[in-house]
Amino acid sequence: MDASESRVHDPKLRDVFDQAPERYERARPRYPASLVEEVVRATGAGPGVRVLEIAPGTGKLTVDLAGSGCAITAVEIGPRMAAVARRRLAAFPAVEVVVAAFEEWGPPPEPFDAVVCATAFHWLDPAVRTPKAARSLRPGGLLGVVATHHVAGGSEEFFAEVQQCYERWDPATPPGLRQTREAELATDTTEFTGSPYFTDVTVGGHAQEITYTTEQYLDLLLTYSNHRALARPARHGLLACVRALIDSRYDGVVTKRYWHELITAVRTDA
Repeated sequence: MDASESRVHDPKLRDVFDQAPERYERARPRYPASLVEEVVRATGAGPGVRVLEIAPGTGKLTVDLAGSGCAITAVEIGPRMAAVARRRLAAFPAVEVVVAAFEEWGPPPEPFDAVVCATAFHWLDPAVRTPKAARSLRPGGLLGVVATHHVAGGSEEFFAEVQQCYERWDPATPPGLRQTREAELATDTTEFTGSPYFTDVTVGGHAQEITYTTEQYLDLLLTYSNHRALARPARHGLLACVRALIDSRYDGVVTKRYWHELITAVRTDA
C-alpha cells in the first residue's frame, strides 16, 4: 500500500524522483515545526555553523534549516530536483546545492559541523553512507538522520479498505498488509551504535496528520517510488481504484498520519 517505499538500496528506483520534481515539491509535506526545531537544536545550526545535507530533494528540510543562518552544502543526485531546490533557496546565499551522488561526491578538506539527511538515507549505498558521513564530520560533530513512517491513524478505515486496491493492482503487495502504530515501531540503530565512528545515539519522534482531497492524495501517491515504478496500466488502475474509494466512501477527503523519527549520533575521535 502507499504506506511505504522501498527500504532497500536501489539506484534505479531512487532515480524516479527526478522525473517529477514540481509534483514532489507540491505534494510532499513539509516537516513539522517540532522536528525542525530539534534538528536546529541538536546540530547547533546558526551563523558560523557548516552543515552538509545529503539528498535534500527540493529542499523540504533545507529551507527551514537555512532559516537558522547556517551555511549549507546540499548534495542532490537529481539535477531537476536540485534546480527546484536552488529556486526555493535563492534567498539564502550561504546555501550551495551540488548535483552529485553522495557516494561519489568529494567533500571539501574542512569537515562539517553537522551532517543531516531527511527521508533519504535508506536510498544510499549501505557500504558507503555511514563511513562517508563520518569522514565528512569533525570530531564531536553531529549526524542527524530523519526517517519518515506512514503509520496507523487519521482515516484508519480507509487505509484498511484501500489494501484491496493494492492487492489487485500491485503484485508486490503482501496480503493483509496493515499500517503499524508508531508505538509499535522498532527503530534499528545498529548501523550507528555498531559503528566505530559514532557514539551517543538517540532517537526522537514527531507526529503530524495531514488531510488531503482526492486529487491531493493521488498527487501524493505519484511521488512515491513504488507507485511510479508500476507499469502504466497497473498504475492507472490503482489510482482509479483509490479515487473511487475516496470519493464514494469518504466524501472526497482522507487524513494521513506521519511519524518522523530523528536519529542523532555524535562523531567520535576515531
